[in-house]
Amino acid sequence: MEQVSFDEVTTSAARDAGGWLGALPVAVVATSADGAIVRWDHAAEDLLGYTPHEVLGRHIAELLHPDADRSLGRSLWEGAATGRGVMGVVTAWHKEGRPLELEIWACPVPARHRGGTTVLVLASEAEAARRIRGSSAVWDGLFSRSPVGIAILDTHLRFLRVNPALEAMNGLSQAAHIGRRLVEILPDVNAADMERAMRRALDEGRPVLDSRRTGRTPADPDHDHVWSGSYVRLEDTEGRPIGIAATLIDITAQQQAQLEAEEGRRHLALVNEATLKIGTSLDLERTAQELADIAVPDLADAVTVDVLDSLASGSELGGGLVGGTTLRRLAKAPLTGSPVTAVLAPLGRALGFPPNAPYTRVLGACRPYVVPEFDEQAVAPAAGHSTVPAELVRLGVHSFMMIPLLARGVVLGMATFYRTRPLGPFTEDEVALAGELAARAAVCVDNARLYRREHDTAAVLQRSMLPQHISPPPGIEVAHRYLPASDVNEVGGDWYDVIGLEDGRAALVIGDVMGHGTAAAAVMGRLSASVRALARLDLAPEDMLYQLEAALHDLAEPMLATFLSVVVDPATGRCRITNAGHPPPATVAPDGSVRLLEVPPGLPLGVGGIPFVTTDVVLPLGSLLVLYTDGLVEARSSDIDARLTELTDLLAAPVRSLPALCDRLLTHLVPAAADDDIALLVARIAPEA
Repeated sequence: MEQVSFDEVTTSAARDAGGWLGALPVAVVATSADGAIVRWDHAAEDLLGYTPHEVLGRHIAELLHPDADRSLGRSLWEGAATGRGVMGVVTAWHKEGRPLELEIWACPVPARHRGGTTVLVLASEAEAARRIRGSSAVWDGLFSRSPVGIAILDTHLRFLRVNPALEAMNGLSQAAHIGRRLVEILPDVNAADMERAMRRALDEGRPVLDSRRTGRTPADPDHDHVWSGSYVRLEDTEGRPIGIAATLIDITAQQQAQLEAEEGRRHLALVNEATLKIGTSLDLERTAQELADIAVPDLADAVTVDVLDSLASGSELGGGLVGGTTLRRLAKAPLTGSPVTAVLAPLGRALGFPPNAPYTRVLGACRPYVVPEFDEQAVAPAAGHSTVPAELVRLGVHSFMMIPLLARGVVLGMATFYRTRPLGPFTEDEVALAGELAARAAVCVDNARLYRREHDTAAVLQRSMLPQHISPPPGIEVAHRYLPASDVNEVGGDWYDVIGLEDGRAALVIGDVMGHGTAAAAVMGRLSASVRALARLDLAPEDMLYQLEAALHDLAEPMLATFLSVVVDPATGRCRITNAGHPPPATVAPDGSVRLLEVPPGLPLGVGGIPFVTTDVVLPLGSLLVLYTDGLVEARSSDIDARLTELTDLLAAPVRSLPALCDRLLTHLVPAAADDDIALLVARIAPEA
């Protein structure tokens, strides 16, 4: 029979006695066949206090408690000597003279020399053994029954043991794990990242918590999962690392719920941002660009916005899309630095599409069109018409969607979203989000369209009601200008007129209806017509104002209006001035001196209850009279007195003609788009021949 060393037998015996012994101080004692002690290790000395010199050669039974029944110890030893292992609990006698309860395990071992039998005895303190064995039972139960995946790995990160829960997670048996590393058995997860985390726990001695494992395992090869892993270093009694304990929990459902919640919060934030940033003006191009900018990069990597060409040009939208459609590109983002937008049609380009083109079909169906996998196969049908789709695939576009711009049931255009980043195709939630952004922008685009139409209508109405051909009587030279406001909400209420009266006199009138839009323009038209009729009746100026006020009171929705009337006699320079809340007229004497005429300001027409006053002023022949509405001198950021001073300074400078003077005043006082209508009337009294 093959002989083995005593140490090999000891190791084998300890292993057979149970893994829990590794956690106990275990004394190793050996006796000869007659019971004499032949080996006494340091653990035995620590346990009972005797040195090897004091016990070697003595019978093992002599170490039992003097008052104890030694027959139990003898029977255990005799049983072991006869060739069978025995276990039991005995009371030994410590060198210090105190009893010590021991749990022992004894078995025969063939002697290496001279034949015979040696009895190997393993002994430990009974109470400690029971405590360790109890905790071992708990550990074994936890390991086998825990729903958490548990693994023990050695210092080379090779599996030593896995529990059933981890076998189920990985779809691999324990035998497939043992002796192999994670990178070898699960190539479809981020195994290298996990091993780095385990190595960090092993090297630093600090636990690594919530290290995420992602990917697919043989347990569910068709779906991605997410696991939360924690790693703790295992140490021996002297603190040296001996391996890693790993626990894993499948958190796929929780992770998905968290991602969906985060996605929902991100989408809500984007919608809120769009509410603030889309539609800041009533300008088509700016609104379209705001939509494109808001979607990049949070929703897409590139965006274009196109509207119907008829809408962009200010025409009627038309009757349908049966014969195809023409779109005009108003926006794209990013404007620079993007290879994708660089190959797309530039801003301002008109794009024609036949009836069967996706763009035309989407506009006709009024539904989003999504290509989740934008690849060579998807763009093959378009290859004969354009190289752009294939170029987009080459640049990395892998998913895109087209969202129609719809407002009040009207198709206005299209927003197209392109994705290049490795985020997967556009999801249903992202398509819905794009629809919300497009709907917001579409309402703003439609408002801009309606605004422009209203603005144009009001401006046309306003201009049509102004005097088309002013023919002043002899002795009076006039020039005039009308500048509509840039905002539709400000167009509509300013007018002027020059009306010839008897005896060569003329009525210079200017007014401002205190309202806006087409309604104000219509009221202005009624007032201007009434003024012409009343002036020809040669009514006193204040009586004419009372009649105009009565006309305003007759309206279904009464309005206020400022009004200034100057009846001029060019033969004498006499001026009869009646003011109803209007800015004072300015005059320029032949010597170039300028002043604002001091006349009672009065209250606007429509207020009622205050008498109107007429003031007589005689101006030197050759003087200029300058009548204007408040849009010329009022500015949001300037004081009215400073603006009036600026007006008089401009009037003081020499000018070659009255039209040139009008142009100078408008150019200097209104350098940008007008916030309000401006009416300007300049007259020279008794000009030199």
